[in-house]
This record gives sequence, C-alpha cells and structure tokens, in this order.
Amino acid sequence: MKRVAVNGMGRIGRLVVRSLLGCEDVELVAVNDIASMETIAYLLAHSTEYGALGTSVSFDENASVLMIGDKAVKAFREADASALPWSELGVDLVLECSGAYCSRAKAQAHIDAGANKVLISAAAGSDVPTIVYGINESILTDSDDIVSAASCSTVGLAPFAKALNDVAPIQQGIATTIHALTPSQMTLDDAQSKGNLRRSRTASENIIPTTAAFAKAVGLVLPELQGKLSGYAIRIPVTRGSLITLYAVISYGGEGSLDAEELNELMHGQESWMFGYTDEELVSSDIAGTDLYSIFDATQTKVSPLDDGYLVEVAAWFDNETSYVSQFVKLLRSL
Repeated sequence: MKRVAVNGMGRIGRLVVRSLLGCEDVELVAVNDIASMETIAYLLAHSTEYGALGTSVSFDENASVLMIGDKAVKAFREADASALPWSELGVDLVLECSGAYCSRAKAQAHIDAGANKVLISAAAGSDVPTIVYGINESILTDSDDIVSAASCSTVGLAPFAKALNDVAPIQQGIATTIHALTPSQMTLDDAQSKGNLRRSRTASENIIPTTAAFAKAVGLVLPELQGKLSGYAIRIPVTRGSLITLYAVISYGGEGSLDAEELNELMHGQESWMFGYTDEELVSSDIAGTDLYSIFDATQTKVSPLDDGYLVEVAAWFDNETSYVSQFVKLLRSL
C-alpha cells in the first residue's frame, strides 16, 4: 500500500484528503500546514461547497494527530519542508498542495526529508514532467521522483484540445479560462499578497482579467501542440464551475465543408471517461462536482470558413476543483 502525506491543507489539499479516505490502495499517514490544526479539522469536516464530510474530525494536540473518524493521521505545522519526518514515517509520496514548493529545486526539500517521490498540484516548470493522467503518463520513468499534475485549467484544456486536434488539426489557438474565484483574490479591495493589482479588487463584485500560462502548458502534455496555444484567464464571482473557450484556426480533411453540426458530431465521437459532451444549455452550477476533466458544450460551437482552413469557437466546462482532484488522485495512485 502506498503511504502518502499531504503538504498544504488548502482547498485542493482538503479535497484530496476527502478523496483518499475511500482508497484501499493508498494510506494517508500525515498532513502538514502552517495553519492551526483545529482550523484544518473544522474546514475538513465542513465545506460550504461540498457539504459535511460525514464523519467526525478532531485534532489531538498532545499526540499531534488529526482524527478523521477512527483514523489517526499525524499532523504537523512545519514551515520548512526539509524538516518534516518523511523518512521516519516511511512516506512513499508527498502530495505537494501548498503552492510553496512548485519547482524542482523547491520540491527537492521533500526528497531531502526522506520521501521517495513528490507530486505537485500545480505547474512546476519545464524541467519537471507535467502529466495529465489519461493523456501522457506513459512518459514517466522510475527515475522521475518529482512530477507536476499541471494546473486545473491545463487539465481542463488538455483533453479538450487533444479531441479537437485529433479530428481537425489545430494550427493556432487562443484559449480563455473563465474561472471561478480562488483564495488568491481579495474579499474586499486590499493589497493582494503577490502585488497583483486586479486580484487586489473585491472578488465577489468584479469580473477580473488576469494572466495565465495554462494554454502554453498544454504543449508540455501534448508536444504536437507545443507553441500553438496561448491564453489568459478571467476570474468571475462564482465559487465553482468554470468554462474554457477556445478560438482556433484548424485544418479539416473531411469530405465537403465543415459546419458546426459536423464539428459537434466529430467532437461527440471523442467522448471518454475523462472528456464529456453535452448539448444541453447548462450553466456553471450544473457542472459543480463533476469528476470529468472537461465537458464539451455543443451549444456554443461556431465555425467560419477561411481561405485555408476554418476559424472555430468551441467551449468546454470544468470544475476547477473536483475535475482537477479527480485526475490528481488517479495520477498519484499510478505513481
């Protein structure tokens, strides 16, 4: 059985813990966060978006143990990952969900502390394998001790872009992730921790454009799209449910001309366990909680002929938390 520890008990870390509680092949042995463990216990037990955990959660300060039902999980408040007792606990894999160790150099701290491998829940640079499970995990070797599970928007875009590229090769594309708000934004106008001006504005009252590297990162997952995609993000005042729109110039080698109906039919044929398809007129709350990486929305497809190829507008929904954690857990179980 794989022994894992979670570093960072924020929104993704807590959802990962919830998902691991039912895994028979993974044992959660420890968590670490600089926040109060009493607060972590409370937030794990209760969620505005996901409801109650359904089992008791408490923190035993004397034993430094988080009790989740009848399961005891060691709990630490250590700011320096290299000082964590991963060797003593026999940790096979650290799930790095803090946002503080998102590079090979930084994640090495977990290896130095005795962990065998690290899986980062964020983009981590070109010197770390970036994996979306179900698409490119076959590139991993036993020597890959630090792995990135990409970002939530990259996970949403990767199967979407792959499906389109498989039926009508993408020449160039620009993607926009219309993204639910995140903890990096401000509740009210105030200085944001990283100095981002727009994210310093009230999250619940504004549509907020911001930078994002999710589209370029797809090239790390799908080399055939390297350099062909770019994009940006727009944060909107909802807590769950996000949408990716992709404008792309495509080639099409089928018989006759391509229209929206034909493209939708081709995309429907790409439906899989990770990539869904809908022709319903859905809204963001309808997507909340999905474990699909993304869901193609046929109602938004537009096709315009060009002199050489076609300009298309296509869209796919994803849950920026549950869609991501779905692939993250599948990936960690495979490592």
